Amino acid sequence: MSASTSQSQRIAVVGLGSMGFGMATSLKRVGHAVTGCDVSADAVARFVKDGGAGAKTPAEAAKDADIVVSVVVNAAQTEAILFGKDGAAETMPKDSVFVSSATMDPDVARRLAKQLEATGRHYLDAPISGGAQRAAQGELTILASGSPAAFAKARPALDAMAAKLYELGDAAGQGAAFKMINQLLAGVHIAAASEAIAFAAKQGLDIRKVYEVITASAGNSWMFENRMPHVLDGDYTPRSAVEIFVKDLGIIQDMARSARFPVPVSAAALQMFLMTSAAGMGRDDDASVARMYAQVTGVKLPGDK
Repeated sequence: MSASTSQSQRIAVVGLGSMGFGMATSLKRVGHAVTGCDVSADAVARFVKDGGAGAKTPAEAAKDADIVVSVVVNAAQTEAILFGKDGAAETMPKDSVFVSSATMDPDVARRLAKQLEATGRHYLDAPISGGAQRAAQGELTILASGSPAAFAKARPALDAMAAKLYELGDAAGQGAAFKMINQLLAGVHIAAASEAIAFAAKQGLDIRKVYEVITASAGNSWMFENRMPHVLDGDYTPRSAVEIFVKDLGIIQDMARSARFPVPVSAAALQMFLMTSAAGMGRDDDASVARMYAQVTGVKLPGDK
């Protein structure tokens, strides 16, 4: 690492949810001066108690920051953090960089980048993958694209947050597009895993044994292995909520329609997430798709009353 990237930077993290809090902690751990900002005052207070600084608005957090890392759910929230009331774009120093971690339509990423770059700041399109535990360990996978200048400015933060950094192009939108391909597969795999485990229960099979057999067989997927224990334990505390895939598979449909490209498998998966959300489980863990299958078919799963 060069001397320029190893120096302590002033970094703002906007969005201190399960991912953002871990990312802010990772940045602080390697010696950066980190200010946290969130709509939840409790989250900010927790970060301050942990040794960080706190701010009430994105504009306050971004003042004097070399790097602003945005860790929110979608494009609308990202745009509000940048250009809304008390937005970061008002106060970010010239030549600083905005690192956008939200999953969004590539066209929106390109638009936000163009808008910010016109003001003399940099924009790095940098969606993330890996979950809260890897965020806290500084071991995320980051799928990034942007100008060489954006990468250079963001490098100290990327080094602290990521175990794997993929540099996917010199303009915003490429990172977003790679992330959407990942989300297509992730959503389909969760829906398929949920269908399989509920169908196994309908067959009267011991689903713990099914899990053991499938995870040692060709039908396994990372999502089957990671999510189906939630079903086995009857624990739908949200690690990642159903609504995330309602959003992301919806973006896939929009992108595919614009490109005149058929995506029938992900369209079917979207309908299962929509049905699960409509049944009142939108904020529950995304493995709740299995519960939806169970409710529709009269199957009993662990934890059912």
